[in-house]
Amino acid sequence: QVHLGESGGKLVQAGGSLRLACAASGLSFKEYVMGWFRQVPGKEREYLAVISRSGDHTYYADSVKGRFTISRDNAMNTAYLEMSSLKPEDTAVYYCTADPYLSTVAAGKAPYWGQGTQVTVSS
Repeated sequence: QVHLGESGGKLVQAGGSLRLACAASGLSFKEYVMGWFRQVPGKEREYLAVISRSGDHTYYADSVKGRFTISRDNAMNTAYLEMSSLKPEDTAVYYCTADPYLSTVAAGKAPYWGQGTQVTVSS
């Protein structure tokens, strides 16, 4: 059974930094593209970033480019999202997701999702 578990979300002040982690189990991690999304109540889930299976290629939404960094450690079966220069509008529940294909992950159509971790940025 595939399980994705996010951690690291918390309350942080504007301008601060945070690192989220997504621990994966039940799948061959190195064969899966990983992605991060976020969602605010009442709004659609927003694509943030995706990383290739090897980690050699990363792609970002314009809204977070230059502030967020996606990475992965295939030995640890974990993906990360480093967030800096955080803004109150970054407040959301952050989710990781996985699928063998990059386009599927980026489109938000991957079958595997974590339960989410809350990030709150105070002004």
